[in-house]
Amino acid sequence: MTRRMSELFDGYHANYRDVVQSSIDFSGLPHDFFMRAKADLLRSLIAQRLNTERPDMLDVGCGVGSLHPLLHGMVGCLSGIDVSSASLAQARAANSGVDYREFDGRSFPFEDASFDLVTAICVMHHIVPAEWTHFITEMRRVVRPGGLVCVIEHNPYNPLTRLAVARCEFDRDAVLLSAGKVRKLMAAGGLREIGARHFLLLPWDTKPARRLEDALSGVSLGGQYAAFGTV
Repeated sequence: MTRRMSELFDGYHANYRDVVQSSIDFSGLPHDFFMRAKADLLRSLIAQRLNTERPDMLDVGCGVGSLHPLLHGMVGCLSGIDVSSASLAQARAANSGVDYREFDGRSFPFEDASFDLVTAICVMHHIVPAEWTHFITEMRRVVRPGGLVCVIEHNPYNPLTRLAVARCEFDRDAVLLSAGKVRKLMAAGGLREIGARHFLLLPWDTKPARRLEDALSGVSLGGQYAAFGTV
């Protein structure tokens, strides 16, 4: 599984953004719009759920590091791991100051309790379901007491999300999982204060649209969701 994923994303590292953009062109929105929405959601979670102003963060399955420029000033030490060495090479070239390390697909290359916040953004749908429990356990292992585990994923109940996944070349074997499933995995893994927030419901980057989307975040309508729990 790890070797297949490594070879897959090594092959797409140079045109990753273009492939993603082609899968969402029907929305009329640029890839950056979706990246900013994720960064804004993380900023909100940090303010609401963590006691530290600039948490040390690990991004699991970071790919080419597209999100990382948007995290400047939001987090302290930032690390990223991925199974694709070619993607990591591109991430290093684009983002100085980030600690990028190769990931064997099973054990995170960090000691216990190394971070305040660990994220996996659109990663779990690439992992075989039999490994989901172990993956959540690894996320929990490297988070400090009081820290946060956050999984951002595609919402399988949103038809436009399913269309985008079907159009994406490297999502052909994706197994989408609901926010409820991730919350159950987190509970089984010993996390507490577990919650979920749906987002990317409205295709407008305006304050009224964002306020309305926030009000509807508890409803399973948004294109993606964040499920999170405290260690």
